[in-house]
Amino acid sequence: MSDLKAFRAGVREWLAANCPPGARGDGPIPTGSTKIRIDDADTRLWLSRMVEKGWTVPTWPEEYGGAGLSTPEYVVLTEEMRRINARPPLSGMGVIMIGPTLLEHGTAEQKARHLPAIARGEFAWCQGYSEPGAGSDLASLRTRADDAGDHFIINGQKIWTSGAQYADWMFCLVRTNHDVPKHDGISFVLLTMNQPGVRVRPIRLINGVSPFCETFFDNAIARKEDLVGGLNKGWTVGKRLLQHERSGMASLVGGRVQGPSGTLLETAREYIGETNGRIADPAWREKILRHNINQHAFRLTQTRTVQEASDGHTPGATTSIFKMYGTELQQQKSELMCELKGFSGFGLGDGPYSEMDLEWTRTWLGNRAASIYSGSNEIQRNIIAKRVLGLPD
Repeated sequence: MSDLKAFRAGVREWLAANCPPGARGDGPIPTGSTKIRIDDADTRLWLSRMVEKGWTVPTWPEEYGGAGLSTPEYVVLTEEMRRINARPPLSGMGVIMIGPTLLEHGTAEQKARHLPAIARGEFAWCQGYSEPGAGSDLASLRTRADDAGDHFIINGQKIWTSGAQYADWMFCLVRTNHDVPKHDGISFVLLTMNQPGVRVRPIRLINGVSPFCETFFDNAIARKEDLVGGLNKGWTVGKRLLQHERSGMASLVGGRVQGPSGTLLETAREYIGETNGRIADPAWREKILRHNINQHAFRLTQTRTVQEASDGHTPGATTSIFKMYGTELQQQKSELMCELKGFSGFGLGDGPYSEMDLEWTRTWLGNRAASIYSGSNEIQRNIIAKRVLGLPD
């Protein structure tokens, strides 16, 4: 325990001296994309310093760009960053999803080639899973990869490919055997997005943005050395990656519900007012108190789960609980925010709306999909029932 106290003191001192003012609070968080320019000098400086420290991926081994921190040390680091409101220096599917998956399933050569680049924020990644005819039943995917000697030739289509228009690399599930049960003929490959055989088309959503894309493969190339987990063994790798997606270590410790800046309490004070230091409307006091307690309990549960993970890896099927409940909290907060603002909370386009009003409306609309993408909440309940609670089919 004394060692952990000394570690905390060192982390606090280092952050105070090295975290620039512009890297605290709201602001850009790099994903590594070579297609997105980060103009903010403090954001670039923060990334550079954290890369040097190994704290963009602090639990990874030092040989792959990490710092080799234990789980308790990692919890301390995130707590100290949260204390000064420091933003993560790097985010995205590289550090949260494919990186941890390669640590478990990648070859020595794959780890050496890809992990240090992810840790340094040199590339952004996207996920090639869902297809027009393979969403919740992902194993029905039809995108094929044909053996061409030292590489695969890929043809087909993926959909809801988050951030594909900005990604440099994709991790992708493809069918490599059509003559076996559907789960047994799937392989997991990595491929560069910067090639003639890959075409990306953003999908415009109801909230006016395009976080998702359609991705088309027309004789795209994936090298054999970027086959992860072995030929026709991709389903196991793909499932494990989803567990990282639904509960990456950063989200487990932080427990943050994403959205624009501003808390429910601040918004209620502005739009409802206070009486004797309390929100004037007792019904709204009850709603906000209940939400904040649930959010705090959720964060504590996530933190405890990380602390109890002796191997420092993402937990298994229990991650479905975090995905399901986390999205419900996310939706609830945006709904309450818009309700608090009244007429201003549901505005789009021209009108007497501030940019923050519009941002919360877009967030409310966008969050409607949170319980569907990355595995619908109905699917998560099935996983919880079968694999966590052990209930019969």
